[in-house]
Amino acid sequence: MYNIKNSKELASYINYTNLNNIISEEEMKEFLEKAKETTFHSVVVSPTYVQLAKEILADTDIKVGSVVGFPLGFEDTESKLAETKTLLDKGVDELEVVINLSYLKDKKYSLIGKEIEAIKELMGDKILKVNIEVKALDDAEKSAIVQVAEKAGADFVKTATGFVTPCHIYEIVNDINIIQKYAPKIKIEIYGGIDSYKLANQVLTAGADQISSNYGYEIVKQYKELRENTQVKPKPITL
Repeated sequence: MYNIKNSKELASYINYTNLNNIISEEEMKEFLEKAKETTFHSVVVSPTYVQLAKEILADTDIKVGSVVGFPLGFEDTESKLAETKTLLDKGVDELEVVINLSYLKDKKYSLIGKEIEAIKELMGDKILKVNIEVKALDDAEKSAIVQVAEKAGADFVKTATGFVTPCHIYEIVNDINIIQKYAPKIKIEIYGGIDSYKLANQVLTAGADQISSNYGYEIVKQYKELRENTQVKPKPITL
């Protein structure tokens, strides 16, 4: 699907992620300074560090993303709306909201849909990603929730919080196929275990619109070394 031309283009598909809950401010500053070295679509950080990210990345085109109802999603809608408003006030560009999996297991689709609609209305034209934690779902549940998310106005489906075992590439392809079949208008973001250029390329080729990775910097560096730093010394041609 993708014919990536250079490391900058590859970085533009990556949301460089650091949701470590015991990271120090100094360590977060180092992460954000590293992010500035390339052209990531966004960084994804905890609500604690949204303002810091906005400050450090102010002179770049890198968006700042954060999380709501993370990582379990079982807060009530009013709490998620309050989190959303606080983060919007801090200047966040994109948000991912973890759905209430209990509602999904009980097929309470209208409650999930109304929650997504309310959050999207509050966010306006900013990007809303709905995190569905695919490892907790069977294929029928995946097909149901992506339809709900699309109908409710979410911009993206995101596949994982990163707090579960990463999916194998075959599982990722299966999930992408389900999302594309049942919610063809919604965009797809894959997260979990993507730690190399090879895997990132496989996921994007399979149909993902974006990937999230704690190893975004390393992935781009691998690609740059592979694609852009290859030195070839051709032998002289004798005619």
